[in-house]
Amino acid sequence: MLGLILLYWIGKYFKELAEAYNKSKWGFAILGILSYYSGIVLFSFIIGLLFELFSPGSIEGVNDTLLGILMLPFGILSCYLLYKFLENKWKKNKPNPFESIEEIGRLD
Repeated sequence: MLGLILLYWIGKYFKELAEAYNKSKWGFAILGILSYYSGIVLFSFIIGLLFELFSPGSIEGVNDTLLGILMLPFGILSCYLLYKFLENKWKKNKPNPFESIEEIGRLD
């Protein structure tokens, strides 16, 4: 249940960001959710490799629920990083309407 609520909020924030910059709302909401899951998978793989390198065979004894809770911040971090990246990129490329108005009728 907690996971569904988290996915709702991730999708909501990415959808609002896309609306603010006239981008595909549902596409970026899905991209936000995919970034959450890809962050979890990537960091789970890294943590699993580190467990096996430093203590071979110890990953089998780790509780799956505990590992899922441990990976939650990494998924949220990957969402946050993608959100800030898209926000900064779109903010930089957004045209200033006042500059556009001044260019009307200009013969350069």
